[in-house]
Amino acid sequence: MNNKEKGELGERIALRYLIKKGAKILEKNYKIKSGEIDIIAKLDNELVFIEVKSRSNLNYGYPAEAVNYKKIKKILNVAKYYLLINNLHNVPIRFDVLEIYFNESKINHIINAF
Repeated sequence: MNNKEKGELGERIALRYLIKKGAKILEKNYKIKSGEIDIIAKLDNELVFIEVKSRSNLNYGYPAEAVNYKKIKKILNVAKYYLLINNLHNVPIRFDVLEIYFNESKINHIINAF
């Protein structure tokens, strides 16, 4: 399985997890010119922008460590655009990271990751 396939599998696992938690999935792989957000969902009365990171092993560090300053900046810009284009004002929002560990069959949900 190549990295793209692993990423897609991780996102499918994340979607199942979020739906079980009662999330309403609004967007998957929401893209604009400047970046992408993996999942946008309504959860716990908040609009949640979710970055999914998957790992088969920890050779390259923990999944959330891949969400660096540059990635956060892109996610924030895409989220601002999404809010603007959908005319969403005064809506509670948050930014989560979902870590998917394939070998351990484990999910770590980091709420308000940044």
